[in-house]
Amino acid sequence: MNLALTRRMTAEFLGSALLAALVIGSGIAAQRLSPSDTGLQLLENALVTAMGLPVLILIFGPISGAHFNPAVSLVDSVTGLRSWRDTAAYIPSQVVGCIAGAALANLMFGDPAITISTTDRLTPGHFLAEIVATTGLLLTIFVLAKTDRASVTPWAVGAYIGAAYFFTSSASFANPAITVGRMFSDTFAGIAPTSAPGYIAAQLVGVVVALGLLRWFYPRAKSRR
Repeated sequence: MNLALTRRMTAEFLGSALLAALVIGSGIAAQRLSPSDTGLQLLENALVTAMGLPVLILIFGPISGAHFNPAVSLVDSVTGLRSWRDTAAYIPSQVVGCIAGAALANLMFGDPAITISTTDRLTPGHFLAEIVATTGLLLTIFVLAKTDRASVTPWAVGAYIGAAYFFTSSASFANPAITVGRMFSDTFAGIAPTSAPGYIAAQLVGVVVALGLLRWFYPRAKSRR
């Protein structure tokens, strides 16, 4: 493995860990600060994620592309923007990073490093919502890239995720790695292991839908490498 790829993997690990800590940590804080108001908890969780995610993209984007998400890595390779070797290295880094970030969030708030979530989330509505959330996220990222507006991607992604916390019934996980990470925190942002496979399946369907739409809208798009 060459040094450049190792640096990119490290960036994906750290970015994914900080993303998970951001999402789960803000969920724990919201739960403790507003214990009797679920709507306010979700608003606090969404706002912190919407503000913090663009910062992580700005930090790690120049190093690895700041995917933090296997769905993004898969589409990046299918559309020819990044090698499959990178994607094969990125995905384990993202998953392990999200698990580490969940443990970090738990520890920062005085909980055991690992607590398995008991929050059942999966319903037909949630499954559909995750397809919509993932498709929308991928379109946001790749339409901006294909139309030479990548400079606004951090802010657009943050805005989209913040909005999707509310307009989707699933609270817009839209990321298989963060879905795995959230299993390891029995807190506001957690998801039970029994629900996670359904969420991940819906996210992969979202990948297929987004790829179809991208190819329909941009049939002559050329790869960058």
